[in-house]
Amino acid sequence: MTTLILFALATLILTASPGPGVIYVVTRSLAQGRRAGFASMFGIESGEILWMVGAATGVAALLAASTNALTFLRFAGAAYLIVLGIQRWRSEGALIVPDRAPIGRIFAQGFLTQLLNPKVAVFFVAFLPQFLNASQPIAQQVVVLGILYLAIAVIVDVTYVMSATAVSNRFLRQSALQKRTNQFAAATYIALGVAAAALGEKPEGR
Repeated sequence: MTTLILFALATLILTASPGPGVIYVVTRSLAQGRRAGFASMFGIESGEILWMVGAATGVAALLAASTNALTFLRFAGAAYLIVLGIQRWRSEGALIVPDRAPIGRIFAQGFLTQLLNPKVAVFFVAFLPQFLNASQPIAQQVVVLGILYLAIAVIVDVTYVMSATAVSNRFLRQSALQKRTNQFAAATYIALGVAAAALGEKPEGR
């Protein structure tokens, strides 16, 4: 129980802290409404599930033993965020219609954002193993911790989506505000990409 409580606290800090995943969900929710916010959220969670499967099957241990693999992951994720930012900035003059967003693309971008998120990678590769008991089956322990992680992540992300859409419904009806929001999102993606490439790997934020 102590292990679960400590893991839950660590998960809460990770999922609630601003990072690529949180920023992606919030900006999608602000710019395109609740439907897009939930699509981005499900994409984010799907990427995290893949990392859990990797941790359970030993891929995480392989990555942990390879500095080059983690370095590649960090720079790939940084490059993807910068590309997203450039794309958003180029379209900053377009009006955003909440109910006409390409949901499939939003989901896929969320999935890739979290799959290439170096913070999540380090969490599952280096941090989660600290809560595992080597004398017991690893896969079952990862499943339990993974379910706990997802439960907390979903609660946090739903809160972000609902809060962001409440703000957007009230303040983002004007095209000028939509334009500024899109510019902020684009700048945020680029800044996060640069930060991910420049900073060391620490599990501090999604």
